[in-house]
Amino acid sequence: MRIVIALGGNALQRRGEPMTVASQRANVRFACEAIAKIVTDTNDVVITHGNGPQVGLLALQAAAYDDVSTYPFDVLGAATQGIIGYLIEQELGNLVPLEKHVVTILTQTEVSSSDPAFSNPTKFVGPGYTEERAKALAEANGWVVRQDGAAWRRVVPSPEPLGIFESAAIKDLLGGGSVVIAAGGGGVPTMFEGENLVGVEAVIDKDRAAAVLAREIGAQKLVIATDADAVYLDWGMPEQRAVLEAHPDELASYGFAAGSMGPKVESAIAFARSTGGDAYIGALGELEAMLQGRAGTRVSTRIEGLRIRAVPPRAA
Repeated sequence: MRIVIALGGNALQRRGEPMTVASQRANVRFACEAIAKIVTDTNDVVITHGNGPQVGLLALQAAAYDDVSTYPFDVLGAATQGIIGYLIEQELGNLVPLEKHVVTILTQTEVSSSDPAFSNPTKFVGPGYTEERAKALAEANGWVVRQDGAAWRRVVPSPEPLGIFESAAIKDLLGGGSVVIAAGGGGVPTMFEGENLVGVEAVIDKDRAAAVLAREIGAQKLVIATDADAVYLDWGMPEQRAVLEAHPDELASYGFAAGSMGPKVESAIAFARSTGGDAYIGALGELEAMLQGRAGTRVSTRIEGLRIRAVPPRAA
């Protein structure tokens, strides 16, 4: 079975934790302990991951160097693929048999120059600031900033992924028995200028890119791992319900927050519709249980309607 696992930001950097290699490695180790359970001779496994905090930090470091050596987001995205891929390679490699190679592939994702996202930046990157500090940085650096919960953060364009240039190479690696880490941070955003491929100042949503990659490599299952144990209707309200199973058309009739669960649900729906495979959304620690149908939210065209479970909100 071919499985794509999209690791959420919590797999690498939890809110409130310092942006240190040690904290990221500890979070990656936890993620790899869950992934290692499904790395078997009968499963082809591809891992994707986010990079918002990391790419934002690298952008700050580059900007602090001098006023000339600006590093664009495509270059920074490529750098984070190497950094995060290395951590996953090492931690997962320590848990699976030595002959099971874990390989990171630098991945480019095609986007369109006419994508409306370029005129409406929405993707949060980098650390949080006070409103005053964020607006001062925006004025000084030409950023766009928006409120993200209690903090303010930089936002950049997040165009739709059209395809993954390295899909064929990824399939070759899977055919040789490797576990592949690919499309990190949604892949390096690139587009054609005439016949030439060039980088783009943007960050691609990693869940949408994972869905495109899963389709292109013929995956049967897509798992979107996050810090929520399932998709919820009326989240945070007394009547909130966990979605256990859903047909993509039924789930699409509900609204979900654009900055959190929305892209995950849309990606799961797109994968299920385009491939006939199953998509899962749930907690990383329940990865094995999700694939066995015992946890999370399953989205499939083989499901009729929607099956839910009432879950009272936790007390503050």
